[in-house]
Amino acid sequence: MTATIADTIYQALSEQIVTGALKAGEKLRQDHIAREFDTSHVPVREALLRLEAHGLAISEPRRGTRVSALNPSEIREVIEMRVALEVLALTHGFARITKADLDAAEAARLACDEAEDMATWERCNRAFHRIILAPCQMPRLLASIDDLHIASARHLFANWRHQWRPRIDQDHAAIVQAMQRQDAPAACEILRRHLRRVR
Repeated sequence: MTATIADTIYQALSEQIVTGALKAGEKLRQDHIAREFDTSHVPVREALLRLEAHGLAISEPRRGTRVSALNPSEIREVIEMRVALEVLALTHGFARITKADLDAAEAARLACDEAEDMATWERCNRAFHRIILAPCQMPRLLASIDDLHIASARHLFANWRHQWRPRIDQDHAAIVQAMQRQDAPAACEILRRHLRRVR
């Protein structure tokens, strides 16, 4: 039960930080959060520790926990790391991709294309990438990629919120098509190009 509450708190706060609803430097008060979620301080502390581990919050002695600052210079590093790690995951997972994985990837791709606001699109986009990479069955690698997605999403909301428009993602379609025809080099090359475009 406690873990579930901690998960709920973490998800709610991380989404608010990623979308910019909670600004850099804003204090994350345990008592306020506990009241909001009608719970004790224990799951709140657990959620705050997870936010810190994912780089979304920073804890300072006698000052409490705050939303971490967004560093504009880190986006290049984040993109290069995503290119290296996502291509690695896709390469290792290719031999294990099932019909169910392909169906899930196609459904996630369509959900992305149908998103009418940036928050929905970002969730669907993250889900699409997670689905195509999950067959690698390398939990540490996938956890590192998840962290990079969080950092990417924060920069995306900070810099592109006002320019975002619903659109059909041709790269996602091309990646799924390459996966369907079991063309690993093509899928990896499209993914590499797709991620570098974000910059």
